[in-house]
Amino acid sequence: MFGTSGIRGPIGETVTAETALSVGRALASEGYSTVVVGRDPRESGRMLANALRSGLTECGADVIRLGQAATPTVARSVSWHDAAAGVSITASHNPPTDNGLKLWTPSGQAFGPDQRERIAARIEAGDYDLAAWDGLGTTVQYDRASDDHMQALCAAIDTPLELSVIVDLGTGAGCVTVETLLELGCTVETLNAQPDGRFPGRPSEPTADNCTTLCQTVAHTDADLGIAHDGDADRMLAVDETGAFVSGDVLLALFAKQAAAPSDRVAAPVDTSLLVDDTLATQDSTVTRTKVGDVYVADRAADDDVVFGGEPSGAWIWPAETLCPDGSLAACKLVELVATDGPLSTLVADIETYPIRRQNIEVTAKAELMAAVEELATERYDASAIETLDGVRIETEAGWILIRASGTQSLIRLTAEAHTAARAETLLAEAEELVAAAQNS
Repeated sequence: MFGTSGIRGPIGETVTAETALSVGRALASEGYSTVVVGRDPRESGRMLANALRSGLTECGADVIRLGQAATPTVARSVSWHDAAAGVSITASHNPPTDNGLKLWTPSGQAFGPDQRERIAARIEAGDYDLAAWDGLGTTVQYDRASDDHMQALCAAIDTPLELSVIVDLGTGAGCVTVETLLELGCTVETLNAQPDGRFPGRPSEPTADNCTTLCQTVAHTDADLGIAHDGDADRMLAVDETGAFVSGDVLLALFAKQAAAPSDRVAAPVDTSLLVDDTLATQDSTVTRTKVGDVYVADRAADDDVVFGGEPSGAWIWPAETLCPDGSLAACKLVELVATDGPLSTLVADIETYPIRRQNIEVTAKAELMAAVEELATERYDASAIETLDGVRIETEAGWILIRASGTQSLIRLTAEAHTAARAETLLAEAEELVAAAQNS
């Protein structure tokens, strides 16, 4: 029922009002007595929020309803309201046909495997503690959640910011980024700023291909940098002052280098470029690898010696601030870095990069296919070259490849990295052939 990012899928198929009602009932029955609820701009979110609230109150839990809010706003609000849990109704970067529910703890960390399994078990068994007529939960509307988030962001930034920034909100819920940058002294222009869950301005995921308008706008203005969010603003990616899109691996290295001191560790998933390891090695700090998914990065970031965690997809975690990926916090941190250390293009130029190739393959039976991939890999490669923390990662003399199932979509994700573009392309083709062979086995 739960993937790495909660429950997510097509409305009317994987995700229905009954799904949300059941989650609400299960949460309340598990003892989560007060729950914060917010949603991204997808129209289906209203239906799901109403069903979730009904399930929660039917089993005696109180609801603090935020209305439309960024996912990090919801996650942070759990502790601000002394609540037991939070629920973001969002499909994040997925297309507008999808929606979902992501559950949060008071630390800002997403529900872990044990918590998710207990909720799923109650739903499967229909095991709910329905309240009597005089024991129903209450609902309170709270309209200042974005203001609270903005105040927390301002408190996290030490330097007055007077840069010119273009923010592409992707018609999502990330307006707190704009308000905060204005409050910190920036000049801000926006793209796709009107919330619209159909995502008419561009697809929700802030990839290089989807952010061409932002790149062109920054390139033809005097802006110092550009910021791009996904639909619920838990992700943030960027464009330098020349209009060049900055890859997630390079941003991870920049943030990690700034955050880490000697002996510190940075949490990053298995699909992260080796450029992050090499960047940190220059200052005697290291990378600790996790499964792909911000829930796994956050879990590792909770360790005392981990000062930062991130994913190349654009999820960034500063554990001293919060254990949730906060795209607005990342935007403010990046603007602060440019304000103090110079142009983003110069900062990027100081990081040696390697050719990395990524590709997605649509599949139906992910688990069965990955089992076949692992079996074929053990036949073709030395056991010492194979690592199965998350998917199948294979080290070769030319570089490495990773084949793993997406935790949120019906996709197999391929990653290949090498010191030359030709070798990276060869390794990607090798990964494609391995998947094709597994499909035909």
